[in-house]
Amino acid sequence: MELGGILDVLDKKTILVTGATGFLAKIFVEKILRVQPNVKKLYLLVRATDNMSALQRFNTEVVAKDLFKVLKEKYHTKLQNFLSEKVILVPGDITCENLGVKDSCLKEDMWRDVEVVVNSAASTDFYERYDVSLDLNTFGAKFVLDFAKKCINIKLLLHVSTAYVSGEKSGMIHETPCYLGQILDIKYEKMILEDRLKELEYHNANEEAIKMAMKDLGTQRANHCGWPNTYVFTKALGEMVLHQFKGDIPLVILRPTIITSTYKEPFPGWIEGIRTIDSFIVGYGKGRLKCFPADPECVYDVVPADMVVNAMIAAIMANTDQTSSETIYHIGSSVSNPLKYTIIQKCTYLYFTQHPWTKKDRKSIIVRECKVLKSMASFHRYITLRYLLPLQVLIVVNVILCQAFAGTCKNIERKINLVLRLVKLYQPYLFSTSLYHDINTEKLRNMVRESKHDDVAFYFDPKIIDWEDYFLHTHIPGVVRYEFK
Repeated sequence: MELGGILDVLDKKTILVTGATGFLAKIFVEKILRVQPNVKKLYLLVRATDNMSALQRFNTEVVAKDLFKVLKEKYHTKLQNFLSEKVILVPGDITCENLGVKDSCLKEDMWRDVEVVVNSAASTDFYERYDVSLDLNTFGAKFVLDFAKKCINIKLLLHVSTAYVSGEKSGMIHETPCYLGQILDIKYEKMILEDRLKELEYHNANEEAIKMAMKDLGTQRANHCGWPNTYVFTKALGEMVLHQFKGDIPLVILRPTIITSTYKEPFPGWIEGIRTIDSFIVGYGKGRLKCFPADPECVYDVVPADMVVNAMIAAIMANTDQTSSETIYHIGSSVSNPLKYTIIQKCTYLYFTQHPWTKKDRKSIIVRECKVLKSMASFHRYITLRYLLPLQVLIVVNVILCQAFAGTCKNIERKINLVLRLVKLYQPYLFSTSLYHDINTEKLRNMVRESKHDDVAFYFDPKIIDWEDYFLHTHIPGVVRYEFK
């Protein structure tokens, strides 16, 4: 296989991308348009009710982003003409039959033309409502599969999942199905959900009560079935659905680990949304995070977003027309280039020492080294003795002195709640001993390495990353630029 072969696969290809305004999908679309302008069509499914609202979302949430600045520099005033030739916006919703596409002519065109379906639509909120997460991550996957089966020239369905569908396993996690002994019954999960909603309706629960009940139900079902949170549980269910009903369609399941800012393309450091570790970077840089539970030697599996996209493109090249195949790829770094927590801690401290965050009042935040608690027990002891007990004393004094310290109490309480919320949300990953085996991905990398141009254009080997340099000069500056408000 030559590198030109990858571009040849994209040449004159028609691809449907769901979740087109999402973080990863945007980078995928930008890369395709930048490196292969001869792609035939990109059908982009946008969650919208009509063409006008789909166009507005695409322009404001995709094209207007810095991510597209390289394409803007390349095409200047002709960018919109180029996009109108290559991109067809599809108002729809993956939680509906036929993806919610109402235009019958457009639907027929898609069924006739689409050769590759890339499903990147998902809810990634760990503590999402169960009804929302189940609809998007599980039943949404089924609707995408059903739509792909109606495409007469379909050559591949690429489904973006997550490495954490493996649950809370330790040791080496292989690129195998995530089922814990059996395929769970999604109809049963739907029944539990609907019964709970009926019960809430019977008791005249308000919208906020329903929202919290749905969030709690998601966590309860996930924990009961062996997964740490609603997100990874419903993504695992989605994989099960695809495996069970895929039929003859070639299927690729791509499982990234923690996705971080772009390593190199279209430029270093672009990111959107607070990713897992970024919550701690933001909290620390703003002076709200003084302690943190973690094993300093624990490996955090992260991968830059552009490497994930390059792996997606390589997987399309390698698996198109592989009849009835099902291949799983782990896209991560824990095996080939492990990143330890100590490096993240060191880089975060160095960066904010050299570049302190300046508040609106122009005062700089002076950071100190974050105190690392090596177990959850020591963390809870520290929080109680260092913060919770003094806060209770201050609250009593505040009452005696007629709310003289009300602002201080509120500020301390907010900082404590931030730390507790982050720790509760990410606790399953703070002391994780999982390593994500990537033998299938390594085979994919070897195919790309054999190209005459090496793997310069479609790099996704984490061994090329110097983690200290990346965090200090690329990722943390990107988080500060795009996510510090």
